[in-house]
Amino acid sequence: MDSSSIQLADSHIDSIEHTAERLRIHFSRAVIIKTMTGSAEKTLWWQTGDLLLDAPELDGPVPEGPLACAGGDIDDNIYTYRDMIPLPLSSRGAIRVELHFQGETPDLVASGSAIELEMHDVPKYQRHIRDE
Repeated sequence: MDSSSIQLADSHIDSIEHTAERLRIHFSRAVIIKTMTGSAEKTLWWQTGDLLLDAPELDGPVPEGPLACAGGDIDDNIYTYRDMIPLPLSSRGAIRVELHFQGETPDLVASGSAIELEMHDVPKYQRHIRDE
């Protein structure tokens, strides 16, 4: 595969843990889109993982899980990843995370000094995505 990214919409978050040192967002089902150069098709997968933010400063309360993500932004220095998280992801600097959730749950907005995405287990194939 040439590129993979987590699609925030429809990804499921089990829990969000906050300490002074770290914010841990646990994806119980991160929806992954994989693409290959030269192929008209993409593939859909899912996997568990944690999005880690060092030295977090929150703009509001931490929502309680489980949550269904509806989208959001990851600001990584001068780059903004809208509604997705690139795989792999590990960066230091000016980091900001803003996640939107389905239903009445308030957004999660936090900034920090570093971000890392730790994926667990093996990705599970769901289906091919074909342009209609």
